[in-house]
Amino acid sequence: MHLLKNCKIVLLILFISLSAVSLNAHTVAQCDSLLKVGQQATRDKDYVKSLEVLATARSMAEKNRWKKQLFHAINYTGHNYIAMMDYGEALNYCLEAYNLAVKELDPEFEMIALNNIAILYTADKNYEKARDYYRKVYDAAKKEKFKSLGIYLINLANVENILENPVQARNYITEAMPNLKQYWPRSVVAAEMILAEADLLDGKTADAREEALQLLKNTKDVAYNDIAIPLNEIIVKSYFKEGRYDVAAQNALGILNKKPDLETRKRTFELLAEIYGKSNDFRNAVKFKDSVLSATEELNEVKNGRLFENSRVKFEMQEYKNQLALNQEKEVVTRRIIYSLLAFFIIALTATVFILRQKKLIAERNQRITALELEKEKNDNLLLEKQFRENETNALLEQERLKNEIETRNRKLSAKALYLSDRNQLIEDILVSLSKKTKLSKDTSLANQIKTLKSQLRIDNEWDDFITHFEELNQGFLNRLKTLHPTLTANDVRFVAYIYMNLSVKEISSILNITIEACRKRKERIAHKMELPVNVNIFDYISAL
Repeated sequence: MHLLKNCKIVLLILFISLSAVSLNAHTVAQCDSLLKVGQQATRDKDYVKSLEVLATARSMAEKNRWKKQLFHAINYTGHNYIAMMDYGEALNYCLEAYNLAVKELDPEFEMIALNNIAILYTADKNYEKARDYYRKVYDAAKKEKFKSLGIYLINLANVENILENPVQARNYITEAMPNLKQYWPRSVVAAEMILAEADLLDGKTADAREEALQLLKNTKDVAYNDIAIPLNEIIVKSYFKEGRYDVAAQNALGILNKKPDLETRKRTFELLAEIYGKSNDFRNAVKFKDSVLSATEELNEVKNGRLFENSRVKFEMQEYKNQLALNQEKEVVTRRIIYSLLAFFIIALTATVFILRQKKLIAERNQRITALELEKEKNDNLLLEKQFRENETNALLEQERLKNEIETRNRKLSAKALYLSDRNQLIEDILVSLSKKTKLSKDTSLANQIKTLKSQLRIDNEWDDFITHFEELNQGFLNRLKTLHPTLTANDVRFVAYIYMNLSVKEISSILNITIEACRKRKERIAHKMELPVNVNIFDYISAL
């Protein structure tokens, strides 16, 4: 039977191993790793590598139905085409990602896709269309209370400024500020830049310039949001609107010295041409007009080059997809081979099972015999255990009987102590009464009787008898008490012994011939001398000794 079980385990391990190798099983972590590699390749402008890796990740996600990974693969592919200025192709991927998010994923993914579409329209200078999508993103994010609401509001405010609606832009930023300060503190500078642009559009040139200069001092957050050049452009435009053309031109040239991208250079050339035209410096105005034309031609060349590059990338991607399809066909063939091997092993296993059947029956018979022997041994053990429990129960009953007997004797002993106390009290009362009658003191016969009564007051001797009987019933208690609390006096020990016998304060006060209040105070004094905590009852403590 053990051999059969081992054969099954070996076959199962073989099945899992071969399946893992042949089917090229992947994990979500591997797919996420590919997505990160694709993102980094995009940042490194290696678009061919990025698209190939993302295509592999997409194929993996589609095969395993990993919806989130599929969304990111499609979305990042769209980012590549935006970077390559192929806005038509980029829009196709953005829309595909959006449809997937709507059908299969959470609203947050839908917002990501819509925001990317809006960014795409902004890059293509289709600002009205961009605003429509930004508003959709804003409405949904506000309804769902997403943490990214502030970022979406910055994008919406920016496009409102581009469309020269500074009042609306300012409203959006005012709404965004609490969210940004709570969740996106490093993006607050971007929102404040939008406010500076709105002031510039409203004609508040000095305020706009001062705000831009203050923001430029926050170098880390400005670099994080990549807004250094837009802030410098606000400064240039503020001087230009004030008619301070020399300062405006100087700051514009400063932007060119920072070697910006081609699009920024073109904007700066246009601004310089306008500045020098207003200042009647026509030579420099013509010069920068020519620079605008050169920058425009260069941009067109770049875009044409991008189109050629995009075509090449698409061709290479198609080849890569064809290779993936070919690999999948090979995988199908490999899978068939694996299934054939599995079928062979199943047949071999069936034959092995048939051969081992007799051995299994013999083993089961031996197992039944062993089980019967174990059952007999178990019954014997149960019988012994029952006898042990009966003896244990009898011992407990005997212990309880002895305990009850001790308690009964203690109660008798306490009753005797109370009786002696009452008797002594009566004798003392008689003696006091007789001593007050002076005439009787001369009577010899009466004097002898008084002497006899006094002899009955054997308190100390009776206490010794009491201690002797107490020790017989409660062996070792007084020795343990004196060892643990050597400061206790003989009277203290006597008082503790009465408490141990569970006598009440009233009963003890009667025995000792003192008031109940004095008895209580004596009990507290003894507890203090024994250094017992306030929350510990003296009877509970001595009962545990």
